[in-house]
Amino acid sequence: MPTSTRLACGLAIMLFLSWRGHAGESPYWSLQDYLARFPDQQIRLEAFSQGIRTPAPPWQGATDEEVRIAMVSPGGQLSDYWRRNRKSILARLEEMTIPYRLDCYFTPPHSPMREQERLLADILEQDPDYLILTLDTRRHQVLIEKLLARGRPKLILQNITTPLKLWQQRQPLLYVGFDHAQGTQQLATTLPTLTTTQTVHYLMLYGTRGHVSQARGDEFIRLMSANPNFHLRQRAYTNLDPERTRTLVLQALSEIPELNLIYASTTDIALASIEALEQAGRDDDVIINGWGGGQDELEALRQGRLDLTVMRMNDDSGVAIADAIRLDWEGNSGAIPHVYSGEFAVITQETPEAELERLKAYAFRYSH
Repeated sequence: MPTSTRLACGLAIMLFLSWRGHAGESPYWSLQDYLARFPDQQIRLEAFSQGIRTPAPPWQGATDEEVRIAMVSPGGQLSDYWRRNRKSILARLEEMTIPYRLDCYFTPPHSPMREQERLLADILEQDPDYLILTLDTRRHQVLIEKLLARGRPKLILQNITTPLKLWQQRQPLLYVGFDHAQGTQQLATTLPTLTTTQTVHYLMLYGTRGHVSQARGDEFIRLMSANPNFHLRQRAYTNLDPERTRTLVLQALSEIPELNLIYASTTDIALASIEALEQAGRDDDVIINGWGGGQDELEALRQGRLDLTVMRMNDDSGVAIADAIRLDWEGNSGAIPHVYSGEFAVITQETPEAELERLKAYAFRYSH
């Protein structure tokens, strides 16, 4: 790899060693704690959010220089979140009439560290102005620390809204997505109202090991531990593999006949679990949730195969990314909050059709 694109490993190690948390302390700030600790960020967030909800004014920059953007997203997932995110970024940039180039890359699940480093090296050879990545695992953190130490391109981290404490002095341009803990809290509030038995025996199904599973799965377990009617019976990682998910569900149904709730922490898990419940003839007496409220989940709800989901106002994320790039390109980075989280709505089979259509029209306003 040419010297110009080598990642600054030494400084990254220094960044890592500069922070030592107490045992059990989260390396992340929760969104609420971060905004409370840095009240100026709350002010920025409110103004930034207002702009996201309105059409973008046309670009009137002094230069026609093309802004170059590279975007790396997880591949191989059934959820349409990532595809819609890309579409909404593109549509918002087009609405602005800003000159741009967006190159998209997809990484397969569990791709080796060596392959991820090779992909980033290839991207850096193109010298983009902005790089959009996700942060979920320790492997991601190591790569991102190297990029932060490098200083270019500017980083936008998608699908995470909890700033890493370690990076307090050198944060990315923007953390953006839908706060996993907030969505989980809304599910935890609604689920007890849907149970028809006093005692709930539930199976927790995670995706892959990492921050998302902790924020969606472990947070639900923590919240429900205060409810004496909810009993966690098993937990397992599916690795987002449909066959593994179906096997885990069928095994749990066999071992725990009284099982009456499956908590699915992703769309892929929810859809595979539905298939397993139907195969076992238990789809009428086991509640199952979705996570995200994409098109497949909404269709499963319409069909009566899914009981509820927490629906992201999906395109808010892509719009926030495009708006942040524009503000920074205009030299107005001081108007960009460090964190942006879009809104949720809990959808059940009882949600009126008119209300659901209203939510869909807003959530998918750029990616329809």
